[in-house]
Amino acid sequence: MSEKEHRLGVSEATLVVRHLKLVDMSEEVMTKVVKEIDEIYGLDSVSYDKASHTLHIAYDASRICIDCIEKVLQENAVEVSHDWWTYFKEGYYRFVDQNVKDNASTEPWSCHGSFTGSNKKK
Repeated sequence: MSEKEHRLGVSEATLVVRHLKLVDMSEEVMTKVVKEIDEIYGLDSVSYDKASHTLHIAYDASRICIDCIEKVLQENAVEVSHDWWTYFKEGYYRFVDQNVKDNASTEPWSCHGSFTGSNKKK
């Protein structure tokens, strides 16, 4: 475990980091978008790199997914880049987000629970 404090609603076990390349937009629009995304519950951090037109996002994948982020982008008429690499990453991000969400809500199949030390045999 790291020493970093995470925001409310963010578990380090299901924390994911995403990088989305965007179509170039004005600075005012991107400031508004970053502010709106930053208000989503389950988000740990968000930043925008003007030079590379890349949105950097860290969030709890058991609470939100890449589609929630893209919904905010669409509401503000910001488009994700149309290159093949960004398209490929979006599909991969969706797959991993759904997998994390499914695994977070599933009971472990094993009869061995997590070890807490309280149920040791004497």
